[in-house]
Amino acid sequence: MEPEPEPEPEEAMTKEELEDTAAEPVKNAFAQLMSTRPRPTVSGPSRAFKDRLALGAFIASPASFPPSSVIYFNDGFVAIRDKFPKATLHALLLPRSGAHTLLHPFDALADPAFLAAVRAEARGLAALVAGELQRRLGPYSCAEAARQAVLDGGDPPPSSSSSSSSHASASASAAGSPSSTPSALPPGRDWAAEVRAGVHAVPSMGNLHIHVLSRDMHSPAMKHRKHYNSFNTPFFVDLDDFPLHELDPRRDPGREGFLRRDLRCWRCGQNFGNRFRELKAHLETEFEAWKME
Repeated sequence: MEPEPEPEPEEAMTKEELEDTAAEPVKNAFAQLMSTRPRPTVSGPSRAFKDRLALGAFIASPASFPPSSVIYFNDGFVAIRDKFPKATLHALLLPRSGAHTLLHPFDALADPAFLAAVRAEARGLAALVAGELQRRLGPYSCAEAARQAVLDGGDPPPSSSSSSSSHASASASAAGSPSSTPSALPPGRDWAAEVRAGVHAVPSMGNLHIHVLSRDMHSPAMKHRKHYNSFNTPFFVDLDDFPLHELDPRRDPGREGFLRRDLRCWRCGQNFGNRFRELKAHLETEFEAWKME
């Protein structure tokens, strides 16, 4: 069997993806009305930011994009949904610092103050991703069964502190407060442990961006070997690993050949060599088992 065609070496995105990264900004009614009148040519977000610099449009004018693209933004960061998600949930965190946005992530994240700010913001975005993961997959998870039962109107499981809990509930009732509070819910699954945050050793886009995604690698947009290996080899550098040592081998991903490594299941470790279609089918089974944990 002939090997499947792949994009250029050490490039995780395809040419088609790069040419289709820019989202169209929202046009309000006034803009639509004025569009019939002749205007001078102006470089707006969709024209000034193209191909590898397409993320710059979100950084420059996040309010012009719909909630389907932008999760939130503040003075320092913009969080967006990845247009080509490689997992059930895949977000990008875009720092808005002009001094850092066009730097390679290894250089940008060598700045201690900036790294601290990025880590703090990434933790917040990861918490949002974990919460959405729980909302979507919680009903299928065995570890969520007790918690889900309470949410569905059932009784919480008995515990060694049931007497003190009963006393607290009685006191709360006497005070006019509801006896059922979020703190009474069983803890459920640790969804935060299912979320990863990091950067690619060779970014496909010119603006600094941090990937925050669920670990399942279950998505129609994951279409080839380099897509998978860009998140499941040292090509993906965890945010907690920064700053990198000067001799860290991840600084030379071309020599290390991370994207050309054998395909290994992230969950069970099975080696599929270069057989991407087999891995893809296997990941369907793993996804069903993973979400039921």
